[in-house]
Amino acid sequence: MARLERFQRGAAYTKGPPGSLRIGAGVPLWPFVGHNRPMLLVHHLENSRSQRVLWLLEELGVPYEVRRHARDPVTMLAPPAMRAVHALGKSPLIEDEGRVLAETGAIVEYLVERYDRVSRLAPPAGSDARLRYRYWLHYAEGSAMPPLLLKLVFDRVGSAPAPFFAKPVIRGVVDKVTRAFIAPQLALHFDYLEGELSKAPWFTGEHFSAADIQMSFPVEIAAQRIGLEGRPQLTGFLARIHAMPAYRRALERGGPYAYA
Repeated sequence: MARLERFQRGAAYTKGPPGSLRIGAGVPLWPFVGHNRPMLLVHHLENSRSQRVLWLLEELGVPYEVRRHARDPVTMLAPPAMRAVHALGKSPLIEDEGRVLAETGAIVEYLVERYDRVSRLAPPAGSDARLRYRYWLHYAEGSAMPPLLLKLVFDRVGSAPAPFFAKPVIRGVVDKVTRAFIAPQLALHFDYLEGELSKAPWFTGEHFSAADIQMSFPVEIAAQRIGLEGRPQLTGFLARIHAMPAYRRALERGGPYAYA
C-alpha cells in the first residue's frame, strides 16, 4: 500500500500488476498483445481534438495504433472515410474491444476508467477533487470551446469573398457580434481559467490529471486565436504540458500539430 501511495504522489514505481511492464516514470504498459485481442485504434484527424487522446494513451502506457486522417484542404472538415467508422464522421474516434467511442470527454473517461489501474490520472472516487476533475472534463467542450468556435466562424465569415456592396454589411455584423458577445465571453472564460490556475499548478489542484489533458486543447486554441498576453498562469500551463515526455511522444505518433 505504501508503494502505491508513493506512486500516486508521482514517485517512480517499477513493479506493476502480474505480467505487466512499465515505461517512463512508472507508467504501466499493459500486455494486451499476448491476449490475442486487437490493439486499440485511434482515428486521428490532423490538428484536432484527437491529439489529446494520443497524449492520454501515452500517459497510460497503453499500446495503440494510429490511423491518420487528413482534413479536406478547402472545407477543413474530416474526410468522408471517418463516416464509415461513426455516422457523424467527427474526430476523435477510437475502436477498442469491438466498441466505437466518440466525443473526447467520453473517450477520456472510458480510457481512465478502463486502463488507469493505479488511479494516477484521476482523483479518488467520491472525493471533492473527483467532482472538480469531472467538472473540467465537461467544461472544456461545454463552456470553453463554444466562444472559440464562434470566433473562428465569424472571422471566416468576415474574411470570405463577397460582393463589394455586401462586404461592409457583413463586416459590420461580424464586428458587432464580436464586440458585443464573442470577445466578452472569451475574456470571461479565460480570465476565469487564469484565476483558477493561480490557486494551483493543475486544474484539479496540486496533481496532474486527465482533466489537464482535456483542458489542454481549448487553452492551446486560445493561445492561437486570441493570445494569452497578460495571462501568465495559462502561459505557464502550456509550457509545462508541452515539455512533458508523454506529450512529446504523442506528437511523434500523431504527426504535425499546429497548436503545440
